[in-house]
Amino acid sequence: MTRPSFDEMHATSTTVRAHYRTYDRWLAQQPRDMMRSRREEAEVIFRRVGITFAVYGDKDDGEGTERLIPFDLIPRIIPAHEWREMERGLKQRVTALNRFIHDVYHDQEILKAGIVPSEQVLHNAQFRPEMMGVTVPQDVYSHIAGIDIVRAANADGSGTYYVLEDNLRVPSGVSYMLEDRKMMMRLSPELFSEHRVAPVAHYPDLLLETLRSVAPGGVNDPTVVVLTPGMYNSAYFEHAFLAQQMGVELVEGKDLFVKDRFVFMRTTQGPKRVDVIYRRIDDDFLDPRVFRPDSTLGCAGLVEAYKAGNVTLSNAIGTGIADDKSIYPYVPRMIEFYLGEQPILQNVPTWQCREPAALQHVLAHLDELVVKEVHGAGGYGMLVGPAASRAEIAAFREHLLAHPANYIAQPTLSLSTCPTFVETGIAPRHIDLRPFVLSGTQVQMVPGGLTRVALKEGSLVVNSSQGGGTKDTWVLEDDPALVAPPSQSQSQSQSA
Repeated sequence: MTRPSFDEMHATSTTVRAHYRTYDRWLAQQPRDMMRSRREEAEVIFRRVGITFAVYGDKDDGEGTERLIPFDLIPRIIPAHEWREMERGLKQRVTALNRFIHDVYHDQEILKAGIVPSEQVLHNAQFRPEMMGVTVPQDVYSHIAGIDIVRAANADGSGTYYVLEDNLRVPSGVSYMLEDRKMMMRLSPELFSEHRVAPVAHYPDLLLETLRSVAPGGVNDPTVVVLTPGMYNSAYFEHAFLAQQMGVELVEGKDLFVKDRFVFMRTTQGPKRVDVIYRRIDDDFLDPRVFRPDSTLGCAGLVEAYKAGNVTLSNAIGTGIADDKSIYPYVPRMIEFYLGEQPILQNVPTWQCREPAALQHVLAHLDELVVKEVHGAGGYGMLVGPAASRAEIAAFREHLLAHPANYIAQPTLSLSTCPTFVETGIAPRHIDLRPFVLSGTQVQMVPGGLTRVALKEGSLVVNSSQGGGTKDTWVLEDDPALVAPPSQSQSQSQSA
């Protein structure tokens, strides 16, 4: 029997959790028409500003390739004590992952110790032999990490946070975190006088500080650029947004060239040396001389300049080895190996289908499990067993039998729910959270992250490409009086 989801707002059907009580009283006073009007206003503003993402492939719904990510008016609220613990766990995890990437491309101590099987790394498509022995500033490889967090209910009604995924290559979504906050402050400014919500607007400043801190040695005033594949990329809005917010140039590969193992960008005043490239392009497309020769998105000679230590790439080439789903099960042991600490944040239990015993278990329980491609992303290439038809399960079984090493499986966690304003009123919808961790001379982050919400009733897939939306994420700067008696819920979230 499936355990009920953890409700972020309600402790029981009649009581509201302490950190939501002030908001709940406010929500009970809002006319439904007013909420609908605010949602429509948000959509108009987002469309005017151009906050869209691109969808690829054949679509028959008439919306074209540019879409808004739906924005939900009801915030996800995290109390201060929960955030402090989550922040500690995130910093611990990303520190260990950076140590792992450095080790993989240098002494490979964790492989020699048998903690992570060598074949899982050295035969992995994300392993880049070109990075062996390459020194990067401060031994930091993933300067910007997006760690996906979910919460599942325990038997006693409490909830536990789990890390679902590590995104260490080119994690996206932080622009929506920032724009969601601006929208909430515009639509409901009175809420921010009633809640001490930790700010997130300084993220671009922290990002620029992080990027400048990992510039090549001897560079006192580094030139930073954001490298984008161009306007047809699904996250182009974010690339342009972050460049504008940091006050740096947004460039494409054709704007850069390499001379004497230094990188320059073309400007109206002539060539200008580039010291740090925040790249939003996958490894394969960065340099046609080293990776894909047909790539027109990168810059020829870039890897040579990088290996010479004359330019920093954020994130580094080869970081994908640490966020591959086949490596994910080993992260808790990485934390123990490199840091000598117990993991603060737990992994979701995971079966690696490359192992015969695990494969047999997964095949026998396909209708209960979530099965993912180890290189998959965006909610594609996966099976959600409880929501799949017999035909879908049968077809997926064939893929699994043909290429078991390409898949992992996990129990179907019932992601926590948060009240969400949908067409029928206010109803619970499943959510996750992607905080963004910045690593340079120090590891730092803004309080919160991007909360993604599965807008389809019962759906566990929160990805925007699969119909998901976003919410503003509030981390409270102080905890409500947890000893106060629970209030009777007046929330409209009980209505359909």
